[in-house]
Amino acid sequence: MKKEVFFDVETKKIFDDIESSNPADLGVSIVSVYTRKLDENYQEIEGKIQSFWEEDFAKMWPLFAETDRIIGFNSIHFDVPALGPQAPYDFKKLKHFDILEKVKNSLGFRLSLNAIARETLNQEKIDNGLNAVYYWQEQTPESLEKLRKYCEMDVMVTKKVYDFALKNKQLKYKDKWNTPRIIEVDFSYPKEEAVPQMGLF
Repeated sequence: MKKEVFFDVETKKIFDDIESSNPADLGVSIVSVYTRKLDENYQEIEGKIQSFWEEDFAKMWPLFAETDRIIGFNSIHFDVPALGPQAPYDFKKLKHFDILEKVKNSLGFRLSLNAIARETLNQEKIDNGLNAVYYWQEQTPESLEKLRKYCEMDVMVTKKVYDFALKNKQLKYKDKWNTPRIIEVDFSYPKEEAVPQMGLF
């Protein structure tokens, strides 16, 4: 059985608002987390999505511990450094699996989550990260609910993209000439080597 965690971070500011290029200086407004268990055939046995505002982070940290993969999109260069300084342990040393890193390693360049989801799943994100910052700054019940829904939807789109790649060993996108293309990827877990049994004699 495998334990996986999908997550997405939204921030209080954009890079234009700060002088540095460090995501940690943006401040984290909300984190959405989908935790699940998979059987030996990578079929989901159970799953649950939760969202955490800053005051609830203490309840969130145990979800990342003792998992086989923590999955995000552009998480290594954005979500992990944004969230890491607030963690009670070394967050970056956990078992992170960044879909964008895998795509970039295969293609040699980056793609947006939306570009991949549109062609792979025929689905698009419901909003964008800039609006997520505005929703936080508005601080109304309606805007905060929009923020929560956006963050959770990002997590679910990320999960669907990951699951498609895990099953089909490919993702889809359109190049700059609007031609459909396929990215070959392998998201399967490394084969666990059997430990040879010691003979009795």
